Amino acid sequence: MQTDLTQGSIRRGLITFSLPLIAGNLLQQFYNVVDTWVVGRFLGNIALAAVGSAFSLMNLLTSLLLGLCMGSGVVFSQLYGEGSRERMKTALFNAFVMIALLALVLTGASYALLPQLIALLRVPPEAVGEITEYLLVIFSGMGFVFLYNFFSAALRSVGNSLASLLFLLLATVVNIALDLLFVLGFGWGVAGAAGATVIAQALSAAGIAGYGFLRHRELIPRREHMRMDRTLLRRIAGVSVLTSVQQSIMNFGILMVQSLVNSFGIATMAAFAAGVKIDAFAYSPAQDFANGFSTFIAQNTGAGRADRVRRGIREAAVMSLSFCAVISLLVFLFARPLLMLFIDPGEGESLAIGVGYLRTEGVFYVGIGLLFLLYATYRGLERAGMSVILTVISLGLRVILAYAFAPLFGVTAIWLSIPIGWFIADAAGLLRLKKTLLSLWESREKQKRGSAQPSA
Repeated sequence: MQTDLTQGSIRRGLITFSLPLIAGNLLQQFYNVVDTWVVGRFLGNIALAAVGSAFSLMNLLTSLLLGLCMGSGVVFSQLYGEGSRERMKTALFNAFVMIALLALVLTGASYALLPQLIALLRVPPEAVGEITEYLLVIFSGMGFVFLYNFFSAALRSVGNSLASLLFLLLATVVNIALDLLFVLGFGWGVAGAAGATVIAQALSAAGIAGYGFLRHRELIPRREHMRMDRTLLRRIAGVSVLTSVQQSIMNFGILMVQSLVNSFGIATMAAFAAGVKIDAFAYSPAQDFANGFSTFIAQNTGAGRADRVRRGIREAAVMSLSFCAVISLLVFLFARPLLMLFIDPGEGESLAIGVGYLRTEGVFYVGIGLLFLLYATYRGLERAGMSVILTVISLGLRVILAYAFAPLFGVTAIWLSIPIGWFIADAAGLLRLKKTLLSLWESREKQKRGSAQPSA
């Protein structure tokens, strides 16, 4: 199923295209949550704290690959919108080679620097053994993360967002079954939970790659496309590297906050690990809607549809912010029962800390919802540098405020620093957006007039 986002109802197109992305990420979050639930309820608070810290670290590392794939997808979408199918195949080959090499380097570096990475997290001594055991297994799945996200980005660029959902559904079922078997059945502890995730990642990567080759043969580069094209490679790198930097800054900031949280002890670590999982479920639909919106922006920019870009921004903002407001209310009302999915009711201190987190940070999801849309808009316009700036503002403020005020006011200062960073970045992004759109369309009009001039 392919959706042409340059034609028809904007709202219907955005919903149709984004729903599989939202469902797919919810499935991905679900099998991450299964890890957390099994570990937290059956292996205890120390194991939960270790896996929670490992999750923050893995988000940072895989965000490098995710950002490269997302940024490459923007170029694929613009070429598709332009109707440049042959150049798109060359772009696919160039991007695949570039990101595959980086995935290999990243995997090797992660193993080589494992002790330093654990030290950066400031993990309490009693949790070091558990997190080391978990990471030694989970690092082996980074190549599968690359393959899945690359083929997902390629298929999304031509309007197919359903395939990624189908293979994540398979991965979710496998992950849940293997989690229960490895941890509860075989007693393999946190390594079993990590192994279940890696096997699920491998299946989803193999499945979507096979689907791409069999069902979208028009995207497969032929011999004449398998060459390094410096112009395309620079264009791909210009968007994908900046998107990767943006994703990495975002997750590095989260990692720095995780490190500060860890300094408050196991109870706070466990509460934060559970709260972050609930966050991921709560606002991931807004994030995936924004990722779909990025494809909409890129396709319509490539097709020269300035009118649809402007109307799309308005419609997307109304839909996303309305959703975030409703989710904030639900998280506020049901904070305690949600946390009890991951934390044993007998762990009263962790539950109290977790409720405080969700009822402080969780009521401001509209801030992150708007920020996701701004990231997507700038990325789709091939202005990924602005996404980097907004991320630096958001995460920089979060880290500075948290480290400055946590010694005085405790963990509440950490929780409040998160939405403050969101809203200030939102203000900066909105102030810049109108000027960016005007500059882009003026530039494209000049290019059109120049290409229409008769040659001498």
